Amino acid sequence: MTSCVSFMVEGCAVASVLGMLEEREAAARVRVEGLREEVAQLAEVSEAAEIELDRRVIAREELVEALAVSSAESTAVTTTEAAGKPAPSPAPVPGSTVPPWREGLPVTVLAPDYQRILGMLEQQRSTGHGPLRAKEIAVELGLGATPAKAEGLRSKARRLAERGWLLLEASGAFSAGRRPVAVPGSGSSA
Repeated sequence: MTSCVSFMVEGCAVASVLGMLEEREAAARVRVEGLREEVAQLAEVSEAAEIELDRRVIAREELVEALAVSSAESTAVTTTEAAGKPAPSPAPVPGSTVPPWREGLPVTVLAPDYQRILGMLEQQRSTGHGPLRAKEIAVELGLGATPAKAEGLRSKARRLAERGWLLLEASGAFSAGRRPVAVPGSGSSA
């Protein structure tokens, strides 16, 4: 008992309080690190969910576009059979199809999202910038640099390139420019 009394006299009580505070600080550090790990895991889960959402949106847009083309083609065939004369290529429905580019076709036949992509790339070309990748285009359009946004934009830019509205470089970057595209069949697009 004399040893405890002597410690208290020498600061034993102060040392034990300091020790308790250090233990609590260590426990708080462990908790903070655990929470940081949880936040990092949730960020990964959130990003994966955003990618899945964008894929679902793209799938729905593709289906709507395909159904619109199918409907337009069947209407054109019915009209041709009834009138006995060749059917003109169906007019694209803005927002649902990207028609193949041809001389004299205005940009206004495209949905606003596609028009923004074209306009931004044409502006970049006029200021001397070269081709841009999908992620760079997304950033320029103010969509952010998340993989989900870049993939959605890449899908639209590829569609424009496939139909002659843009040029797709070997590097995978896109640039402003037009080229005629051979369209099999009646000239409709999907």
